[in-house]
Amino acid sequence: MILTDTHTHLYSEAFDEDRDLVVAKAIDMGVSRFFVPAIDSTYTEAMLRLEKAYPKNVFLMMGLHPTYVKENYLEELSHVEEKLAERKFYAVGEIGIDLYWDKTFLKQQQDAFKLQIQWAKKYKYPIVIHCRDGFDEVFEVLEEEKGDDLFGIFHCFTGTLEQGQRAISYNMKLGIGGVLTYKNGKIDTFLKEIPVEHIVLETDAPYLAPVPYRGKRNESAYLVQVLEKLSLIYNRSKEDLAAITTENSKRVFGI
Repeated sequence: MILTDTHTHLYSEAFDEDRDLVVAKAIDMGVSRFFVPAIDSTYTEAMLRLEKAYPKNVFLMMGLHPTYVKENYLEELSHVEEKLAERKFYAVGEIGIDLYWDKTFLKQQQDAFKLQIQWAKKYKYPIVIHCRDGFDEVFEVLEEEKGDDLFGIFHCFTGTLEQGQRAISYNMKLGIGGVLTYKNGKIDTFLKEIPVEHIVLETDAPYLAPVPYRGKRNESAYLVQVLEKLSLIYNRSKEDLAAITTENSKRVFGI
């Protein structure tokens, strides 16, 4: 059984003490493909070191996370543009709009989101979207940029059925992680209405650990708990769902 974690921050400081053990544990559990999103320029070197250590398992993205869109966002975007021109990545991400923490830079977030989508189109890369308290704003940008050259993943999807269907209409897969296991997560109440061909699995490690690890550091190995919940919802075997969701990830990332 091969599982794919389509969104994990394995370079995070949260793993500095035991990163190799965390990776080995995940691989032992069947999670052998790790897609790693960018945050900002301060993490680039750590991402590259991670890739060097695990060249057969780790696949990097490049982008500017919306909560890191601040006064210096043009400088940060220049870094993203430079790196995209330098070498291959597997997606532009994570990018999008986050209005949960701060609405001060909404205009700048929108501009950064649009520009990075255009870079993804230029390089024929998927995008990986971060959206928190900003579905309307994200959909507004996607509506402007929609087309056959726009595709990717709606990371950590926590919206409604209608929002999920709209995301899918823009050629997005829904990234499903630990929130699926929460009593108040809500997406478990309607997810079965969405064909599994539109779903990929993720952890967002070290964040959003699934039950029974909620509140603790998340790890890619815990993708198994998400898979177990998915198996109950769809009434399909874990092996079947692992194969389908990994195949879905291959369609997005091309590997």
